[in-house]
Amino acid sequence: MKRLTLLRHAKSDWDDPVKRDFDRPLNGRGERAAALIGQFAKSKGMAFDHLVASPAVRVIETLDTFFEGYGERLEPQWDRRIYLASSVTLIDVIRDIPDSAETALLAGHNPGLEDLILTLVADNGESPLRDEVEIKFPTASLAVMDLSVESWADVEKDCASLTSFTRPRDLDPALGPEA
Repeated sequence: MKRLTLLRHAKSDWDDPVKRDFDRPLNGRGERAAALIGQFAKSKGMAFDHLVASPAVRVIETLDTFFEGYGERLEPQWDRRIYLASSVTLIDVIRDIPDSAETALLAGHNPGLEDLILTLVADNGESPLRDEVEIKFPTASLAVMDLSVESWADVEKDCASLTSFTRPRDLDPALGPEA
């Protein structure tokens, strides 16, 4: 069995006048959310032995802040395919994770991450967490899935169970949707 944790980038700054979406940084609220999610991951004893991430600025900044809260750092494998990827592309990325990794962290974007969860976790009415993700996978959210595979190359539709789904607002209501 493999464990895959998904981290969506934190809230980015739409007011920053960057020329490309790829270069959009986090805003202050996003930084607070990423640090809090990192602290939460550490408090729950989450561990990762492989990290693959989008090289977009908002993902880089999310990871920097997440790891500050987490208290230790893991060097990412940057993969441009993750930037605005579909769930099909993300499955290809996952299948490329080395089998020496047991607990991988994938950091990226929506709608791809949300769609990935909805693809990997069966829609059989048995996962209330899946139902929550289907409503929305907000920025800086963290989802943990156990995959019923021995090799990352075997990842396919309905092979996962969603064991946890945490949004920043679950930890601090002030980080919930703005009124």
